[in-house]
Amino acid sequence: MTDNNNSRKTLYRNKRNGKIAGVCAGIADYFNLETWLVRVAVVSIFLLGGSAVMVVAYVALWMILDETPRDFDSEYREVGIKKKVWQAGEPATQALRDLNQRFTGLETKLRDLETYVTSEQFELKRQINNL
Repeated sequence: MTDNNNSRKTLYRNKRNGKIAGVCAGIADYFNLETWLVRVAVVSIFLLGGSAVMVVAYVALWMILDETPRDFDSEYREVGIKKKVWQAGEPATQALRDLNQRFTGLETKLRDLETYVTSEQFELKRQINNL
């Protein structure tokens, strides 16, 4: 997984994975951390005396940050493999299992397509269209 200079990450609110406004989930996505870890850090700072700062910062980020675009998290996203507990992503065994399921699904679609293209019905339609 290499980062290109052209592809810069943008900080968004992730409402789909968020509990209130998606601010913590967005920060976790941006820094490639587990969402629960960011939430624990925010609550810890809140309880250890930074309540006013955390409330103001959370509300400010809620107002400033845009929501994650719909096409941002497509079906064919890059699979992130978790190397350390606090990193976001999937354990290697789960990532391999998911990739295996994706390839199995693609193979099934390819077989169906090949069966249709080599069928007599397809050849007949093609000849009729050429008339």
